[in-house]
Amino acid sequence: MSNRILVLYGSYRSDRMGIRLANFVINRLRERGEDVAFIDAKAIGLPMLDRMYKEYPKGAAPEALEKLAGQIRGADGFVFVTGEYNWGIQPGLKNLTDHFLEEWFWRPAAIVSYSAGRLSGARASTAWHGTLSEMGMVVVSSTIGVGPIAQTLSADAEPIGEGGKALERSFPRFADDLAWWIEAAKAQRARKAPPY
Repeated sequence: MSNRILVLYGSYRSDRMGIRLANFVINRLRERGEDVAFIDAKAIGLPMLDRMYKEYPKGAAPEALEKLAGQIRGADGFVFVTGEYNWGIQPGLKNLTDHFLEEWFWRPAAIVSYSAGRLSGARASTAWHGTLSEMGMVVVSSTIGVGPIAQTLSADAEPIGEGGKALERSFPRFADDLAWWIEAAKAQRARKAPPY
């Protein structure tokens, strides 16, 4: 049985290089038989956070928030594909994430980071780890970092060069870890209700 995984991506740039990595992750997870949906913060276009989804009266949230809340609640796990901006996380993805809280609880999240340079978004990945944990997700220990992204993935999201070979080698373990935590979380949620 396949798992429902949301791949979340947050760049608002006109020349988005990270979309290559998001598409690579989506393609490889689908090849493994997973049910994957892509959540593109730019396409959804939520406003800067004023009111969280839970702060609207029932049935009064904007349509985009209502739809996204249902997608998050229906997911078994998440993959956050994040670039690194000035040693930090992308504001578009962070803004989308902050509109919700309880919807994220009791499911695993995995982090895939990238940058134009050699550090592969490692600082953004580290920052996301604490943020996602605080928001009630279990962050899996396996991560993927890609950089320089233009020398690792082609425009059609296919691995190229030595970086592409390294990405291909690291992806199976990353996906296996995510799948293990998804199954563990499913079993635990089926066994007993969350404590709050």
